[in-house]
Amino acid sequence: MTIPAELVHAIRGAGHVVVLTGSGISAESGIPTFRDAQTGTWARFRPEDLATPQAFRRDPETVWAWYAWRRETVAEAQPNAGHRALAELERRVSKLTLITQNVDGLHQRAGSREPVEFHGNIMANRCFAEQRRLTDDECLPGTPPRCRDCGSAVRPDVVWFGESIDESVLERATTACATCDVLLSVGTSSQVQPAAGLAELALSCNALVAEINPASTPLSPTAHYCLRGAAGAVLPQLLTELKGTDE
Repeated sequence: MTIPAELVHAIRGAGHVVVLTGSGISAESGIPTFRDAQTGTWARFRPEDLATPQAFRRDPETVWAWYAWRRETVAEAQPNAGHRALAELERRVSKLTLITQNVDGLHQRAGSREPVEFHGNIMANRCFAEQRRLTDDECLPGTPPRCRDCGSAVRPDVVWFGESIDESVLERATTACATCDVLLSVGTSSQVQPAAGLAELALSCNALVAEINPASTPLSPTAHYCLRGAAGAVLPQLLTELKGTDE
């Protein structure tokens, strides 16, 4: 693949780069996308029927067990070349804000500093009643665990269907997209709102927008560049081109 020279120069000269990542980059590490077919014990469930506050109230044991299974998959996965390239890109540009829709923490494990976790983190816990993140010491054993402070059930610290994005997270993401010079949309379907609106916001504020995805998405017609390929292949190549302009 040929990386457009204009894109490389735009990134090199940008005062602020935003990268928005979706499930595609994590799929390259072996983590199934959220709506991929369930397997084994979970084949008879739809993810949409488990990832809701109502489901947790109705059957907290089953929901917790499903997330425990997903956590095992995440724990076994390793960051791929795309994750590592973004961590290095962060060290090479003036300012980079990484916004991820993924909940697996692979960006942090690859070396990215303080990514905006738009949908939370599956490995973290939250009190269902108080809605605050809990440390391991604040959780009493059980299925699900209980909050040591109030006794409420403990849930994964992720955004479920029917829930809003945390206000501080949304503000951080929208501010970054409204003020960036370049936005890279990586491995995201550009269909799930409100995350899908972030690239549109950047476009409306005159940022250069490039999409890195094997397939076309609703963003493709308006993006300045569409690089067709897997993140693990395209991002290292983009980084190599960027290093070349630095020499």
